[in-house]
Amino acid sequence: MTKKRSILVTSALPYANGPIHLGHMLEHIQSDIFVRFQRSQNHEVYFVCADDCHGTPVMIKANSLGITPEQLIEQVGIEHKSDIEGFLVAYDNYYKTHSEENKVFSQEIYKKLEQKGFISTKTISQLFDPEKNMFLPDRFVKGTCPKCGAQDQYGDNCEVCSATYNPTDLKDAYSTISGAKPILKDSLHYFFDLPKFNDFLHDYVKNSNAIPKEMANKLEEWFTQGLKQWDISRDAPYFGFEIPNTENKYFYVWLDAPIGYMASFKNFCDKNNVDFDSFFNKDSDKELYHFIGKDILYFHSLFWPATLHGADYRVPSGIFVHGYVTVNGAKMSKSKGTFIKANTYLKHLKPEALRYYFASKMTAQAVDLDLSLDDFIAKVNSDIVGKVVNLASRTAGFINKRFDGMLANEVYDNELMQKISAIKDSVRDNFDSRNYQEAIKLIMSLADEANRFIDREAPWVLAKDESQSDKLHKVCTDALNCFKALITYLAPVLPNVAHDAKEFLNDELLFENVDKPLLNHKINKFKPLFTRIEKEMVDAMIEDSKQDLIEANKENAKKDTKENTANSEYEPLENEISIDDFAKIDLRVATILKAEHVEGAKKLLRLEVDLGFETRQIFAGIKSAYKDPNELVGRQIIVVANLKARQMKFGLSQGMAMAAGAGGEQIYLLSVDSGAKNGDRVH
Repeated sequence: MTKKRSILVTSALPYANGPIHLGHMLEHIQSDIFVRFQRSQNHEVYFVCADDCHGTPVMIKANSLGITPEQLIEQVGIEHKSDIEGFLVAYDNYYKTHSEENKVFSQEIYKKLEQKGFISTKTISQLFDPEKNMFLPDRFVKGTCPKCGAQDQYGDNCEVCSATYNPTDLKDAYSTISGAKPILKDSLHYFFDLPKFNDFLHDYVKNSNAIPKEMANKLEEWFTQGLKQWDISRDAPYFGFEIPNTENKYFYVWLDAPIGYMASFKNFCDKNNVDFDSFFNKDSDKELYHFIGKDILYFHSLFWPATLHGADYRVPSGIFVHGYVTVNGAKMSKSKGTFIKANTYLKHLKPEALRYYFASKMTAQAVDLDLSLDDFIAKVNSDIVGKVVNLASRTAGFINKRFDGMLANEVYDNELMQKISAIKDSVRDNFDSRNYQEAIKLIMSLADEANRFIDREAPWVLAKDESQSDKLHKVCTDALNCFKALITYLAPVLPNVAHDAKEFLNDELLFENVDKPLLNHKINKFKPLFTRIEKEMVDAMIEDSKQDLIEANKENAKKDTKENTANSEYEPLENEISIDDFAKIDLRVATILKAEHVEGAKKLLRLEVDLGFETRQIFAGIKSAYKDPNELVGRQIIVVANLKARQMKFGLSQGMAMAAGAGGEQIYLLSVDSGAKNGDRVH
């Protein structure tokens, strides 16, 4: 009998400004299978998660919707919880980081770190959006990676080479909010002294077995380069918790986000009389595991353990890292319909189909997992329907009709029953080590053995010969005991099927009894447990995903216009200006010499215009109205000629083309009567 363990499991926190998609679900499913398996071993297990609610993206999204950040996170929280539960992921508590518990923990941990001398301040030059009048968080700056040269990388780390850097290191940086070239502006910031934890962290990463070996090797780069102080503050405007004893300074989202694990568990403990401190005090002997994606490895493996250790809390027992989800061998694509939202999937397919497919591909390594849709259909139909459920459907009828639902009182094929026992320890070890792929292979090898047994003994033939009744009884009993074992092994992956199988078999399906056959036992009438996936279902899901993109684009088009901001069909007038104000604007006649699409830009066309006295380049947001740029060549238009040149991601824009209309396809470039010459001023 194994020792009973006490375990707390968390999944990385979904961000509260968008929907859950199948990439997110990989992690939630992975952790849920682990939790269900540990509970099948009679261990004490708690399972929590939360929405990550703070930061500039939430603030901006809420503003675009005309609601408060608090209203947004409530709405998104309900949607996230529904999607996750739809995939049968059963958290004990799904909470939010914007909570009183998280605020208390964040401030308490900060104060402890400050008292111990781990917090310092210094004035830094930070990127500032001159158009939006705000400091730019790292993820709202993009540019060219200073290490590998990859374009369109975020301001904190490169998704191509995994390098980390300061946003000021980016080449050709631009604000993702306005497109403007950021400027440097001074600001006082607060720093966590990560280098003081170098020896502790190096030992933790290399020797604690908390970090997978290949990930520990990856983290070695950080120690080779030398750990740097971690900027944990952000300037107003910012949605989050204010840093104690400061003005307009807020905790960086990555300071309070992982503390959200503690807050979610504390909220659960207070409601359910569970001892929170026994899990988080420095000397705790209980287990704490985080399931995360490889993109947030360094936050969880360096910053988080150092923060906990510095504040006299225990550190994680294990940090389990997974890769990304691709679909049909490529990155999820909205245009191809393979960027699939959780709720879109659930409209068409059973959650356990994806749970099984993911499990059949998951190992303990942080490798990417490809959802090949054709393979998905074939594997689910072959394994769940053809090999497992079909085993019961082929034999249960004989037991119910011929033997009044009673199983035989002895085994027919002892060798087959022994094969159930033979894989028990290996299945347990592989589920425990999160090598689900190998566990599934072992279970399916047993399914193959059971189906070969049925094909060999042919109960449908035995049923025709009354003298073979006893053998028929035993053969079908053996088949159903194999089915019982298969479903018991697969219960962490297929919880709904297991629930229905319990009712059918009239048994609890305990892992410890997986190799103990049901004999002289009454079963209930068999009902279909799982249905085949048809290709039409997957095709419909893909089409729905494409429709999601169309609807999202329509919403964005609405936001790009001001039609929603007034009850009138016309935009409200701007504030009055004087004639002197108007005289500052230099409008000139120009002819379009060249017009072309801009690679990577959704709305822009690049125009070359002749102003008479010079040729200029202008980037104009008119792509939605002029699908064929060539139709613009030769047109005379009006441009703002004295607008300050603006460095954009795609190049320097040296003016503005004048147009009317509501936006989207309703954009109309302004022209002049014939006879006007290039360079003529508009009065």
